[in-house]
Amino acid sequence: MRIARFAKGDGAAYGVVEGEPEGGVRAWTAASPGLRIAELHGHPFGIDPGGVRLTGNSYPLAEVRLLAPVLPSKVVAADGNYASRAREPGDPVLFLKPSTSVTGPGDAIRYPVKLTERVDFEGELAVIIGRLCRGVPRERADEVVFGYTCANVVTARDLQARDAQWARAKGFDTFCPLGPWIQTAAHPADLALTTTVNGAVRQQARTSELVWDVPALVSHVSQVMTLLPGDVLLTGTPEGVGPLTDGDEVCVTIEDIGTLTNRVVTGD
Repeated sequence: MRIARFAKGDGAAYGVVEGEPEGGVRAWTAASPGLRIAELHGHPFGIDPGGVRLTGNSYPLAEVRLLAPVLPSKVVAADGNYASRAREPGDPVLFLKPSTSVTGPGDAIRYPVKLTERVDFEGELAVIIGRLCRGVPRERADEVVFGYTCANVVTARDLQARDAQWARAKGFDTFCPLGPWIQTAAHPADLALTTTVNGAVRQQARTSELVWDVPALVSHVSQVMTLLPGDVLLTGTPEGVGPLTDGDEVCVTIEDIGTLTNRVVTGD
């Protein structure tokens, strides 16, 4: 099931994305013709005595504005988690991105030209946590995962090299695009991931190349901190990361999930 969050009037609502686009699953994007979104009453991550249910309202997906599929309390990321970019053997290096860095499909990635001279893309598989948890055993990780989405872990590379820690380099507003929706039925063990910039392939990998797979990463992070419904775990990026410039269009496509597309604009 594909669960999306979309703008509705002065607020936002969740819905189920229905239908199959021409071209098959690899063509799943927010603008795909033939897709509709059936509105949900209630919050997939909330506790509602009435439960989550369909309202009966349905809209062509191309006619609504999709938002970031979650507003997490925190985004936890793993560095060097693909074999092609792995560090020395050991635990993955974890870092946090602020919730304010999250933005949605189709939103602009703002390049803060006054503060950094290099902004890079990093396509990644994102794990969406579905329930409050801590100390999750690896073999029970599936029980706390709500689903998966595409992520672009945008990074001010020069600031990352200059600073002793990465809060500034990873934490700018719009530096964590997520979307286009949450796929609850994906199997993350071996999915193809492709990142393109202006149509040119820059990253290609499979999630089977992860050093710490999704169950191991969920278990590891949950030993450190309590995870809340809607929290996001970023699983790492493969080789091929590179710089962006004003006007670039970045697409992160993950097999069985969809395509996240954002354009770069310069800003303060």
